[in-house]
Amino acid sequence: MSTVETLLRRERAVTAAGLAVLILLAWLYVWRGAGMGMSALDMTRLTLFPHAQMEPMAGMPMSAASSWATVFAMWWIMMIAMMTPSAAPLVLLYGRVLRHAGAEARARTAYAPAAVLVLGYVAIWLLFAAAAATLQAALQSAGLISAMMLSSTSAVLSASVLIAAGLYQLSPLKHACLRHCRGPVAFLTTHWRPGRIGAFVMGLQHGVWCVGCCWLLMALLFVGGVMNIAWIALLALLVLAEKVAAHGVAVSRAAGGILIVWGVATLAV
Repeated sequence: MSTVETLLRRERAVTAAGLAVLILLAWLYVWRGAGMGMSALDMTRLTLFPHAQMEPMAGMPMSAASSWATVFAMWWIMMIAMMTPSAAPLVLLYGRVLRHAGAEARARTAYAPAAVLVLGYVAIWLLFAAAAATLQAALQSAGLISAMMLSSTSAVLSASVLIAAGLYQLSPLKHACLRHCRGPVAFLTTHWRPGRIGAFVMGLQHGVWCVGCCWLLMALLFVGGVMNIAWIALLALLVLAEKVAAHGVAVSRAAGGILIVWGVATLAV
């Protein structure tokens, strides 16, 4: 049996291992502080109302240690850590489809299309990271987020983001996006494109639906702290539950209700 044939027999395990390594490296980068000057644990505070413990620092620009490029890299790799687990079912299913496409086609394509699919997916989150880094710079310059803890200093900002995220969780647009993210079989059936370019395009398309599903949830990091590891982990688990769990839609709606109540309570603190 050739080396290619041996690898093809283990394609699912190799693909899963590759995804696991990517996710673990991304989480390690976040845990170590993502270039922010201290570890994520040092920037983590367990509180329901972070703004109540912060003092406004109006006009505070980004420091040299947290330049736009550093913040951009932090957001992108953090999105890879948080979002890739929920995309894994699609990637593994795609590999399975290729595996059953015929021996000649499998030998020709091997693992490359699955990797290209992931590349297309994370490319969309790269664009999101650029927007998030730009917004963070603006909020930090305006004194609306702490220069040290990277969390909201404003009750109005915190409440607005919480309530907006909660309402979006209950919106038809959110659940239209969620349907695409929760249905890898339907997604591949509807959006299938052959070849590596096709794989990249499908990754882009799936990424667009996932950004549409989760962008306001990710904005919650401005409330609790962009590098607050507790908030990062909780949001990652929520996203995974929404997209993979049997009752993910119910989880999504319940989260929306909780966020709205939380936002209203924030205005009273």
